[in-house]
Amino acid sequence: MKFTAPLAAAALALVAAVPANAALKVGDKAPAFTTDAALGGTSFTFTLATALKKGPVVLYFFPAAFTSGCTVEAHEFAEASAEFTKNGASLIGLTAGNAERIKEFSVKECASKFPVGLATPATISGYDVTLPQKTGWTNRTSYVIAKTGKIAYVLSDLNPAGHVSGTMAAVKALKGK
Repeated sequence: MKFTAPLAAAALALVAAVPANAALKVGDKAPAFTTDAALGGTSFTFTLATALKKGPVVLYFFPAAFTSGCTVEAHEFAEASAEFTKNGASLIGLTAGNAERIKEFSVKECASKFPVGLATPATISGYDVTLPQKTGWTNRTSYVIAKTGKIAYVLSDLNPAGHVSGTMAAVKALKGK
């Protein structure tokens, strides 16, 4: 079948308008993971289980370091990082796109305020955050994982708007629980 330019453009617009879907739902158990991460350009190992001992974890997946939407989202999370900490939450971003630049991204775009790490194939699969347009990369999905290890909030949408405000509201709702 041959597509005309207007038909192809309409089909692409429809696909782009559909938000990404995350398989994990509120109440599901969050898959455990350990990954290579960086904070302020310094490498370390991040383990979900260790972070959960301190309180809820805001885990956000983003497609690729140094892309426009991901840079906007990182800046917004950096600006809100102190409030997440004040409310007892840890914050980490994970990506598989441009992963070789995670250290640099942690300094330049995350303003050394929160860590970013490598989304491994097992983590991408476990959280069902594959970017359909680019195999091996992650879509844009934010989770709040309660101290119990259960998903308390999820937003899966390629538009970065709403990810920080949604996760912040969920963290505040968990405070004291």
